[in-house]
Amino acid sequence: MNFQAALHDPSVRFLGGFIFGALIVAGLALLLLKYALGKNVTSVWRIYQGWLIMIPTVLAAVLFGREATITLFSIVAFIGFREFARATGLYRDWWMTGSVYVSIGAIFFIAILTDPYNGRPGWFGMFRTLPVYAIALILTIPILRNRSKGQLQMVSLAMVGFVYIAWMFGHLTFLANADRPYAYLLFLIVAVEINDIAAFCFGKAFGRHKLRDQISPNKTWEGSLGALAVSMVFPWIAAPCLPHFGSLQLIITGLIVGIGGQLGDLSISVIKRDINIKDTGALIPGHGGILDRIDSLIFTAPLFLHMVNWFYGLYGVR
Repeated sequence: MNFQAALHDPSVRFLGGFIFGALIVAGLALLLLKYALGKNVTSVWRIYQGWLIMIPTVLAAVLFGREATITLFSIVAFIGFREFARATGLYRDWWMTGSVYVSIGAIFFIAILTDPYNGRPGWFGMFRTLPVYAIALILTIPILRNRSKGQLQMVSLAMVGFVYIAWMFGHLTFLANADRPYAYLLFLIVAVEINDIAAFCFGKAFGRHKLRDQISPNKTWEGSLGALAVSMVFPWIAAPCLPHFGSLQLIITGLIVGIGGQLGDLSISVIKRDINIKDTGALIPGHGGILDRIDSLIFTAPLFLHMVNWFYGLYGVR
């Protein structure tokens, strides 16, 4: 991955053009609603402003290459875990929190290093076994401090924080090491965000029946099914970016995004409802915290990566 390669990659041109085209159309639609039709679009405008920050940031990292992409996603994982730790109270235990930060740092170095056994970018074998070492580190901390009271809760939170938030999201980082990094990264990010937007739009337009009222009261079956339908179609639209995918792989990809993305959203909602908060932070205007924005990617990134690795090999070698 480098700037020149990105400029000549058809996936960057296709999906990058798609993203900026969608931003322009959405911006014009908001201006039309506000100034021509007199509608109140304040809340939607704040969401749109959030996209104006996030999209150029991600695209710039991808354009500047593998190291910039891995660095950006590692920072995102770091902030996402910090939001989780603050919301759940884990942050009060600096040793436990620090052990997860160290493990997130390990993900960064493992992703950016060259595999010492085959010379490929990223040490994929170590990445897959990293949870073993991270959990061992977390479990060792109460022993070293000679503590038992309240440690089960802190150990459990630290494990969830590392495995679910940092390591699972870390699979997105590792896609930067794949043989088709632009296609895999941009496709997955765009497809997941389209799935989220489709669920919101179909839910607003047709939503009548609650999907899981005790977890996410605003989500409906109509929004969920609309998002799944859109996610099943989008891989076929973006198929020129994934020319090696057959029909089976395109269908599986649609299911991963359409179902996995919504499960990721609901999984973070379970945590938020349990500790009685609406958003995990306020970093992104109109979207909440980092964790609110990457919840679907946490679930879909590992499923997509391992699907690619199963059929084609992460490095294009089976």
